[in-house]
Amino acid sequence: MNKQRIYVAGHNGMVGSSIIRQLKHNKSSQIITRSRDMLDLTNQNQVRDFFQLERPDQVYLAAARVGGIYANDTFPAEFIYENLMIEANVIHEAWRAGVKKLLFLGSSCIYPKLADQPMQESALLTGLLESTNEPYAIAKISGIKLCESYNRQYGNSDGIDYRSVMPTNLYGPGDNYHPINSHVIPALIRKFHEAKLKKLPSVVIWGSGLARREFLFVDDMAKACIVVMNDISGQYEKCTDSMASHLNVGSGEEFTIKELSVAISKCIGYTGNINFDKAKPDGAPRKLMDSSKMFSMGWRPEIGLAEGLEIAYKNFCETISD
Repeated sequence: MNKQRIYVAGHNGMVGSSIIRQLKHNKSSQIITRSRDMLDLTNQNQVRDFFQLERPDQVYLAAARVGGIYANDTFPAEFIYENLMIEANVIHEAWRAGVKKLLFLGSSCIYPKLADQPMQESALLTGLLESTNEPYAIAKISGIKLCESYNRQYGNSDGIDYRSVMPTNLYGPGDNYHPINSHVIPALIRKFHEAKLKKLPSVVIWGSGLARREFLFVDDMAKACIVVMNDISGQYEKCTDSMASHLNVGSGEEFTIKELSVAISKCIGYTGNINFDKAKPDGAPRKLMDSSKMFSMGWRPEIGLAEGLEIAYKNFCETISD
């Protein structure tokens, strides 16, 4: 029996590497990857040549330019340009090469800043976005609409089925622990770790500490991706329609940044004071997603925050010791 050829775009990233770990459990799959120095996904000619050569059966589009509040606010042109180019090139060239199944990974930042909580998929395009990451959010919205547009035009004629999932804030092995350009959990892990080593009496966190966030361990997200990609029960179709095809993927739990900071300091063993700089931005006041449609497909997260932080911190320590 021929193995199913599966291309994971962004395989060195946190989500992509987790998807590969999950796919390796299936011995009937042949995983295809390319490092960034071998394939520039913003270059259409390179992407076209790759797809014409490899012709995968499935594509997981996990490649993206990502970062936290500081990075999004400092490099808006790079965030919107690179993400738009990656999405357009991969989706279009996948279709040209006859790829039938593709899964696009977006972000919870696609929803309006003041969307009703928990945020339902129907909240998309109903209000203004959070200004600090609007360019990135616009790119991710475009990725959803690219999938929907290709389905509408070529779904019946070419038999394609391109789907989208919107993860909440992810963390875990393979995360980016850069002190400035990372997301909140890896940034705080590094901050508290360094404060412990230096025996600092206090740590200062951006914002008021009152903003609320939802978090999901990356391996739970990867499992959700595989469920959505391979669902043949018809449940995905019941949960979506041609103009609203994305699914939220979250834990259903939320924590204030203050609660998160305390949990991370406890995990690391930092015993100093935690202070908040209210002059710095909080971002959206609350971001909790309604993942009931995803839950209806039989998926549930398995790793809670405390356990996930322990695994993430161990990975961070291994990363900095390499």
